[in-house]
Amino acid sequence: MEPQNLTGVSEFILLGVSEDPELQSLLFGLFLSMYLITVSGNLLILLAVSSDPHLHTPMYFFLSNLSLADIGFVSTTVPKMLVNIQTQSKSITYVDCLTQMSFIFFFGCLDCLFLTVMAYDRLVAICYPLHYTVIMNPRLCGLLVLVSICICLFYSQVPISLLSQVTFCTDVEIPSFFCDLPQLFNLACSDTSTNIIVLYCICSIFGGVPASGIIYSYMRIVSSILRVSTSGGKYKAFSTCGSHLSVVCLFYGTGFGVYLSSTVSSFAKKSVVASVLYTVVTPMLNPFIYSLRNKDIKKAIWRFLCSRAKS
Repeated sequence: MEPQNLTGVSEFILLGVSEDPELQSLLFGLFLSMYLITVSGNLLILLAVSSDPHLHTPMYFFLSNLSLADIGFVSTTVPKMLVNIQTQSKSITYVDCLTQMSFIFFFGCLDCLFLTVMAYDRLVAICYPLHYTVIMNPRLCGLLVLVSICICLFYSQVPISLLSQVTFCTDVEIPSFFCDLPQLFNLACSDTSTNIIVLYCICSIFGGVPASGIIYSYMRIVSSILRVSTSGGKYKAFSTCGSHLSVVCLFYGTGFGVYLSSTVSSFAKKSVVASVLYTVVTPMLNPFIYSLRNKDIKKAIWRFLCSRAKS
């Protein structure tokens, strides 16, 4: 019997990280712990930056916005998975699936653009140190964040527009723990070749242009650092970029792995692993990367915790 086309499919089935019943309790505890660590770590950075006047600078302003985006990013996928494990239900409605994908695109785009803005901030700080406060004024910083949000709001409409003409079959099982657009295209009964091409063209633009900006910024930064005469000066200049560069590599490395593995349906398990790294592990590690490598953040967090303990 040929599969029946369901134009108005009402729900999808999220297969999750593993279908083994014996692993569900372990997965619930693991992902709940990772979620709490991610939210707590990013909130701690937000509170430390907002409570310490010494951190009221453009660099930490953008870091705070990045932390907010990371909280939103991980909150889009993990809570739904935890609810599904707890209730032993794998279903997600069509509307909820579209909403989840829109938020994933929005917060993923925000992460991408905020990392680009932070690279520009480091470029100005290292290449034009005497003009840094003039160039990176509060008005420009606020404008950069506002423009990034507007761009991401437009980008978040991509999954809705691309799925509006797609017809699904009776098999609506998504081999992931969240609604992944490439995986949904693999489940479609209608021809999605054009949709896939459009998706990867749009993702290439929204991912490639910021990545090019980051690469250009670091080319200028490295060129300026190499002109520094003392080794101590070179180390001090590059140390201000180390945390950001680590986060950039982690974000783009795992993101590239997700969409590369999603194009090959036979590697579903590898795609799930890459998705976990991209949507859960990366936002969890960002606070540790910035706090462990940044003395100012560590001091601000310690002062904040001490003040809370005394009160």
